[in-house]
Amino acid sequence: MFQFENISALYFLVIVLIMVAIYLISWKRLQYRWKQFGDLPIVSRLVNGYSARRQHIKFAMMALVVVLLCISWANPQWGYRSQTITAKSSEVFIALDISNSMLAEDISPSRLERAKRFCQKLIQELKGDKVGLILFAGQAYLQVPITHDIASVELFVRSANPQQAAIQGTNISEAINFALDAYSEEEQLKRALILITDGEDHDPQAIETAKLANEKGVIVHSIGVGSSEGGFIPIVENRKQGYKKDEYGAPVKSKLNPLLIKDLASAGGGKSYLIKDDDEVISNIMDSIDKMEKRESESQLFSEKRSYFQYFLGFAILLLLLEYLLADRVSGSGLKKWIG
Repeated sequence: MFQFENISALYFLVIVLIMVAIYLISWKRLQYRWKQFGDLPIVSRLVNGYSARRQHIKFAMMALVVVLLCISWANPQWGYRSQTITAKSSEVFIALDISNSMLAEDISPSRLERAKRFCQKLIQELKGDKVGLILFAGQAYLQVPITHDIASVELFVRSANPQQAAIQGTNISEAINFALDAYSEEEQLKRALILITDGEDHDPQAIETAKLANEKGVIVHSIGVGSSEGGFIPIVENRKQGYKKDEYGAPVKSKLNPLLIKDLASAGGGKSYLIKDDDEVISNIMDSIDKMEKRESESQLFSEKRSYFQYFLGFAILLLLLEYLLADRVSGSGLKKWIG
C-alpha cells in the first residue's frame, strides 16, 4: 500500500505555484520593457547571448527541484521491509502487590502509585527482554504472560488497583508459584522474578516458596515499598473519605516489613531494595539481569515500511547541480555553449 509518511509536507508545493506566478509576471514585464525599444524579436537578438529558451529551462529545473524536495520530505512509502533479527533476551516477571495496604500514603503520593511509577521505569529498561506481569493480593492474577510487547505490560501496570483483587491480603507465595507456572517451557535458563510489595505478608510459606523458585533457576529480587513509620490506609465509606479500622474502631496503621523483604531476596538468590532512589535500584537490578544467561531467538519484523525519499532527494540534488552548471547566456559552441 502506497502512502506518504509526512503528507503535510506536500502543502509546501504551493511554493511552486508562487514561483510560476512570479516568473510569469517578471517575464511579461521584461517583454513590455523591450517593446519600448522596438520590435521584440529584433531587440532580443541585439542582447548579446540572450536565450529565452535557456531561461525557461533553468526556471523549470528549479521548480522541479522544489517539487522533488517536497516529495522527499513527505517520504513516499511502499510495501514492507522484512528483516530477521537475532536477539538475546531474559525472561523477567514483575509481581506487583495490589492489596489495600498499598494505598497507604506514608510515601508520596501512595505506596501503590510509587510502585507503579517504578514499574514503568523498570519496564522501559527491560526493552529487548521478555517481560510478564502478575498482580497479587490474597490471590495472584496473571495479567500479561511473558512477552516482548512491553507496551501491553505498561498498560496493565498503569491500571493496576486494589479493586482488581477479589480477595484481599498479601499472598506472596502464590504470586511466586504463579510465576513458576507461567514461565515458558523452553530449555531451563536463569530467570528473574521481581517482587514489589510492602511486606505485609500473612503467608508463612513465602520464604520457602522463594527458596524453591531459586532451586528451579529463578532469581527472586524483592523491592520494599513504604516506610518503617507506616501510614493509615485510606478508604471511602458512604461517599466519605476515611481510614480502615480494626474490630475495635481504631485506624489501622500499615508498616513496611523490611525483614521479610530481605529474607525473600536471600532465599531467592537475589537482592533486596527499598524504593528510595528509583534510578539506582533499577540500575542494580539491570546489572543483575544482564549477568544472567540469555536465550538467543530469531524473529521476523514486518512493521517497517520501505521508504523512497532518498531517490527524490538525490534527483533534486542532481538537478540543482545541472542548473548551476547551465549557462545563463549562449556563448561559444559545443559544450561551452551550454556550460557557463
